[in-house]
Amino acid sequence: MSIVAPAGTRFTASHEWVSLSGAVARVGISDFAVSEIKDIVYVDLPAAGAKTTALEPFGALETVKAAFDLYAPVSGAVKATNRELSARPDLVSQDPFGAGWMIEIEVSDVARAEQEMAGLMDATAYAEHCRKQKH
Repeated sequence: MSIVAPAGTRFTASHEWVSLSGAVARVGISDFAVSEIKDIVYVDLPAAGAKTTALEPFGALETVKAAFDLYAPVSGAVKATNRELSARPDLVSQDPFGAGWMIEIEVSDVARAEQEMAGLMDATAYAEHCRKQKH
């Protein structure tokens, strides 16, 4: 199994991805997660300014069968949410690393964010994590 993600993307064990550019981290869920949960009908995201703590819930998504918490890969404050998802939650399924992004987190301490990201999986390790979950 290979994960097709932008270079530098890191992953949580709960399938969120994060990409850090300067002091802004963009967050979404992986294509593997999308393929496993299917039929996303609602995405509950925090308001701009809400605080996030690494590996703590920041929102949720709902499918026709279940609801799943979303976990922040890094600590900071929500800078932006993807407003398109309220009308088109299917964007998460169609383009999880592009138009289906969920939130942008402004990190107050870039060094800390880099440390938090270093504790996450790169694409190779994440692919192995996903392979193990399928068996």
